[in-house]
Amino acid sequence: MDVVKSWRIHVFALVIVILTELIGTKKITLGPATLLFLPMLYAMVIGAVVSWPRLKLLKLPEMKASSAALGVLTFMLITKLGVGIGPAIGKLLNSGLALSMQELGHFLGTVILGLPVALLLGIGRETIGATYSIDREPNIAIIAERFGSDSPELRGTMAVYICGTLFGAIWLGMFAGVMASMNIFHPYALAMGCGVGSGSMMAASSGALQAAFPEMGKDILIYAGASNLLTSTIGIYFALFVSLPVTEYLYKKLSPIIGRGPIHQAASKGGTN
Repeated sequence: MDVVKSWRIHVFALVIVILTELIGTKKITLGPATLLFLPMLYAMVIGAVVSWPRLKLLKLPEMKASSAALGVLTFMLITKLGVGIGPAIGKLLNSGLALSMQELGHFLGTVILGLPVALLLGIGRETIGATYSIDREPNIAIIAERFGSDSPELRGTMAVYICGTLFGAIWLGMFAGVMASMNIFHPYALAMGCGVGSGSMMAASSGALQAAFPEMGKDILIYAGASNLLTSTIGIYFALFVSLPVTEYLYKKLSPIIGRGPIHQAASKGGTN
């Protein structure tokens, strides 16, 4: 189905945008922290309800057409960020080391923390695909090429990809608002942390920071966009040559020790997993 010719998609999108903009940004204070609920978060929730198959408001071909359009719109978002980054290239060069070090943070968060938790939950080789990165589109391609399209590693990658698509923007938008209200990190540092390699997650989290620091809104978007572009490019090579080999190595070493379930018990007794 051609998304341009599907009037239902455009009508639903327009209505959702109008509703969410009318609701606006809402703040909930929780002790020293503040939760920010942005229009984008409402849009994702309403969109999930509208596309629920049981309601039959949208047909499956229309949903597939919407997914195809999302890729094009993401390119437009990245282009806008790139145009904004150019004039501020001097600021970015001064923060080059900090931007480069963000990949180490992604590595520590996914592999070092995620892999042991997955093993303790009894997950098998799906652990490798699920924890070597945040599992966006390029990471799916890496795992599919390395292990095949019907491998447990790819199933793990797809599971995290789906969870990130459904909940990633909502979670990061709320988390960014909480971190901003706690005044622990500089707004620019938080902005760099928004660049996880996902356009929707970056937009939600940087939007929350812009709402918390409106006087730094433009710079926050610049740092977040540069960080996201860097993750989308250098991050691919980092995941391919560093994260994935280290994840495989740690899985082989830790699986017999802390892994739960029959597959890990067999490995601890000298079997294969």
